[in-house]
Amino acid sequence: MPMAKMRVHELAKELGLSSKEAIAKLAELGVEVKSHSSSVSEAEADRLRSTLNGGAPAPAPAAKPAAPPPEPKRVPEAEAPPPAPKKTPEAEAPPEEPAAVAEPGPAEPAVAEAIHISRGATVEEFSGKIGQPPNQVIKTLLSMGTMKTIAQSLTDEEIELLAMEFGASVEVVSPEEDTEVEIDLTEAEDPSTLLARAPVVTVMGHVDHGKSSILQHFRKREMLSFEAGGITQAIGAYQVHSNGKEVTFIDTPGHEAFTQMRARGAQVTDLAVLVVAADDGVQPQTVEALDHARAAGVPVLVAVNKIDRPEADPTRVRQQLAELGLQPEEWGGDTVYVDVSAKNGTNMDQLLEMIHLIAELQELKANPNTSARGVAIEAHLDKGRGAVATLIVQRGTLKVGDPVVCGSAWCRVRALTDENAQHVESVGPSDPVQVTGWSKVPQAGDDFRVAKDEREAKHIAQEREAKFRQAELVAASKPRTLADLLSLTQTGEIPGLNLVVKADTQGSLEALIDTLEKLDQTEVSINILRRGVGAISENDVTLAAASGAIVVGFNVRADASARQLAEADGVDVRPYEVIYQLLEDIEQATKGLLAPEQREVVLGSAEVRALFRTPRGVIAGCYVTEGQIIRGSKARLIREGAIVYTGDVSSLRRFRDDVREVASGFECGVGIEGYNDIKEGDIIETFEVREVART
Repeated sequence: MPMAKMRVHELAKELGLSSKEAIAKLAELGVEVKSHSSSVSEAEADRLRSTLNGGAPAPAPAAKPAAPPPEPKRVPEAEAPPPAPKKTPEAEAPPEEPAAVAEPGPAEPAVAEAIHISRGATVEEFSGKIGQPPNQVIKTLLSMGTMKTIAQSLTDEEIELLAMEFGASVEVVSPEEDTEVEIDLTEAEDPSTLLARAPVVTVMGHVDHGKSSILQHFRKREMLSFEAGGITQAIGAYQVHSNGKEVTFIDTPGHEAFTQMRARGAQVTDLAVLVVAADDGVQPQTVEALDHARAAGVPVLVAVNKIDRPEADPTRVRQQLAELGLQPEEWGGDTVYVDVSAKNGTNMDQLLEMIHLIAELQELKANPNTSARGVAIEAHLDKGRGAVATLIVQRGTLKVGDPVVCGSAWCRVRALTDENAQHVESVGPSDPVQVTGWSKVPQAGDDFRVAKDEREAKHIAQEREAKFRQAELVAASKPRTLADLLSLTQTGEIPGLNLVVKADTQGSLEALIDTLEKLDQTEVSINILRRGVGAISENDVTLAAASGAIVVGFNVRADASARQLAEADGVDVRPYEVIYQLLEDIEQATKGLLAPEQREVVLGSAEVRALFRTPRGVIAGCYVTEGQIIRGSKARLIREGAIVYTGDVSSLRRFRDDVREVASGFECGVGIEGYNDIKEGDIIETFEVREVART
């Protein structure tokens, strides 16, 4: 049977709560929701209803008291003859009307829905939302010891304190949530318009348990062209066709730092396939993945992988998961288990058949003949195509030329590309697709919707962008480095560590942000001022200088102008290629345990302008743009701001001569040890690592 769903804000309104209160109470019941627009199952809604009724059975939503037609409303009969109002003064008597209004009694004391106020709202915007004059708000702020002008932004704490002073019920939301109502498409669907759709399946589990191998088998081709350490660090959607049926798979990373990505995957899915290695058993990330699937209210199918290994023990896996509530069908439970070997293809067809069977029982349907909406799964910058986002359509049909808004990004769809890199004119429910034509890189995990026209999409995106900027400017403090935090912790003060975080993909960025926010902040509070995808830019350094922030980059680099500006302004810019090192540095800094710093010093950079293939490998014909290129030094190959390879400069030539170094302004041939996939336009950056004592 299909699983009934309802929005959190609808449930909150039914129960007389604010959305914020409903989210908090759902969290107490173990139900994780992202925002007021998130959905909960009918069973989860019933649990909350029961809790608010003191444990008694919750009344059905249809039984919500409505104002009955009170008998005193017969008074209007006296108003029926309009020509002679003076003949019936009794009908106009004031006492009658209050009695009629008061008659319904308890049917009307519903708590007003919380007013949504965007994070970083100005005094003027706040006063307009709550219906108070700006000068009164400013006076109230002065009485609280804070001076603000009408155009200055308010912090979350100031908004909440002001709301208490004025007796208003407010909820601080993201700019996206604040403008969401403008293009809300949650109208009830006519059942006759709903057609069967393919299931969206999330593959979840611990790192190295074989999730990507299972997808590789289904797709019959290599999917992971290059992944450092064999760990999936991005999220993708792929569609598999079998016997005239389709299944859309979402591959979520299993690394423990990517909890948020797994959570997002579970929220857009109809079925979760939990992959557990038969030779390794249940691991902590296995349990986390299961928790996210349960929070999303989706059924779970267990794929016990690697049964071909000698030490495999599928029975032990069943015992471990049974203790977590996944009782196998063969033991009298209701969880489907399939023992597979992705490497040998054992029982893989059976796994796909069980996915189809569970999907059929869910009776998944959607209306394809309406405006499209769905979720952005991944987004990145592409040199040739610009900003690209991977979307999954949840309802409606997305077409080339549609005006779309996703967070603070918008576009008129320039091109739609399916998972096989083929251009298509339209995609329907459950289809994954890459979309180009965006004004900027969308945020992974944001909902997308087709707007009425291009003008509306642009207006909403710009309004959200302005509010995002306001929110960024709320937090500010004096400039400092990680080492500066050590002296502040000695005074007993809890300093704030402001960060600007950049990463190579939206998936990596969101996972990194989620992990940073979970670090222990008893000694140092962490404030993330800006997050984004792509190379570290001058704008990032400027914001960091103004707010005393440290810039950290995961798998991305600062360009030459940004590095020069950072040196001039004293901004600490820290690039990382391994997520563990980044997290360890930040965590140790917050605890005052920083070890001597291993600092990278950039020696030079060169632009690849031609390629020459030799028996010993590919030689890049380069022009040195900065510093010098030194043979034997460490080198990074940077493509569109992201690091694609790190190795050594194995050869360096000027014309036919081997040389030790080449200075800025000269041409040279560069060979990188162990790597030949160099392209014109790439940047080769050489560096060395020096140990610097922390002060």
